[in-house]
Amino acid sequence: MDNIELEGERVKLLPLGAEHVQPLFDCSRSKELWEHLPVKVSTVQEMQHFVTQALQGRESGDEFPFAVFDKQLNRIVGTTRFLRIASFHRNLNIGWTWYSPEVWRTLVNTECKYLLLKYAFEEWEAVRVELITTTTHHRSQRAIERLGAQREGILRKKYNGLDYVIFSIISEEWQQVKERLDKLMNRGI
Repeated sequence: MDNIELEGERVKLLPLGAEHVQPLFDCSRSKELWEHLPVKVSTVQEMQHFVTQALQGRESGDEFPFAVFDKQLNRIVGTTRFLRIASFHRNLNIGWTWYSPEVWRTLVNTECKYLLLKYAFEEWEAVRVELITTTTHHRSQRAIERLGAQREGILRKKYNGLDYVIFSIISEEWQQVKERLDKLMNRGI
């Protein structure tokens, strides 16, 4: 994955860079946003650390992070990334996704996931994509289920001492999931 940029009608996924630290910090001031995430970012320095870690993941080939640019609002509204990239096995995760509450329950997440999944299955030729969220993050679980991902189970104390729910989409399911996402996006959600 080399400097990919993905674009839909509402969002543009830009390769994450140091220039995104302040815009990400600015759009992440809601305490509700961090409520169920394994880290909390409350200062610009903490956001700098968050971005630096993501960029180190890109350098090692383990991750590919994006800043989410909302073309309707004309600004950065969050972040997402491919992570745990296993090229040999053609597996990866989509995660570390969070958005400013002002775009919750809009087309933003649906279109982001559509662009990421389409790239993963159609360009990168993934056989499996995982989506993981904490067991307490019910809004995130509902959003992942809405995509058409299959709930597989709970990973106990997997990361940061927290329990996580794991979902997946496999290559044989992609066409059906793609059609589902197309319908959702045509309805504007």
